[in-house]
Amino acid sequence: MKPILISAAVALVVSILFTPYLIRVFSRQGFGQEIREEVQGQHAAKRGTPTMGGMAILVAMWCGYLVTHLVMGEPPTATGLLVLGLTTALGIVGFLDDFIKIRKQRNLGLNKTAKLVGQLVASVLFAILAIQFPNQNDVTPASVDLSFLRDITVISFGAVGFVIFAYIAISGWSNAVNFTDGMDGLAGGTAAMVLATYVLIAFWQLRNDCFGAGPAPGCYTVRDPLDIAVVAAAAMAACVGFLWWNAAPAKIFMGDTGSLALGGLLAGLSMATRTELLMIIIGGVFVVEALSVVLQIVVFRTTRRRLFRMAPFHHHFELAGWAETTVIIRFWVLAGISCMFGVGLFYADWLALAR
Repeated sequence: MKPILISAAVALVVSILFTPYLIRVFSRQGFGQEIREEVQGQHAAKRGTPTMGGMAILVAMWCGYLVTHLVMGEPPTATGLLVLGLTTALGIVGFLDDFIKIRKQRNLGLNKTAKLVGQLVASVLFAILAIQFPNQNDVTPASVDLSFLRDITVISFGAVGFVIFAYIAISGWSNAVNFTDGMDGLAGGTAAMVLATYVLIAFWQLRNDCFGAGPAPGCYTVRDPLDIAVVAAAAMAACVGFLWWNAAPAKIFMGDTGSLALGGLLAGLSMATRTELLMIIIGGVFVVEALSVVLQIVVFRTTRRRLFRMAPFHHHFELAGWAETTVIIRFWVLAGISCMFGVGLFYADWLALAR
């Protein structure tokens, strides 16, 4: 428990203190957000608000993780470094996207091909490395089996199939969080809840590790569960610290730098904890936001009519007359319900097997 608390405390302090520094620097440099034409009326006042604040989240995560290992005198693990590496790689893709938007003074940054290539490179590198580095118990950071509450051994992708699956999962989650990042604090608050859930899951896996003294029924075969919890705690606290400045009215946006990174982090955590399908439930708000975009495109292309007033889904309610803060808080409530339901399923599975 001590490493988790240290990681969260350090990341929280760094995020809260470093974010206003970025606000001042980015404001002086004119690194302001461009606003989508469709929501100019509602969000016109936000034009010029500093963006790329996801840098604060990334820096705070790394500080929390590294300081924890320095204090505890333990070396970083393969799992922790791989998940943080994936998060950082996607953060770099997002940074390039944000920077192009700022330089060209438009709401479109990297083209679709460039963004997909960036996600592809990060995903493939992570997937290949994640099935390497077995520990003394021959457990690798990720598994080639599909997982729900633990590995489903009858559904195995194989090495090549896992790389393809990882790309789909990582690009899907990074885009889903990116779609959700359209209102002040919406993506950051939702991500913090999901990450808090993964702190609990990883800690429970640590307490019920199959490789401890006298493994009990229902134990978990996961490499480095403590380090996974440390990473999740650092990210959660970093999001909370950033949310202090990002809550409505936002003084800075996380931008694609933050949203793509957080999406990749969630995908990495789900693979490291063997809960890939459970993530769909825990991250239910992100799933709905992504599905709303897909459905809007499909329906419009087939019928030339719009299913929603606007996608992603949160803008549909905004255009229906809901106040922005109302949409944000209600989506946070839904995110909390999704997380609680996910934890309930996870614990119920352990109870059933531990009897």
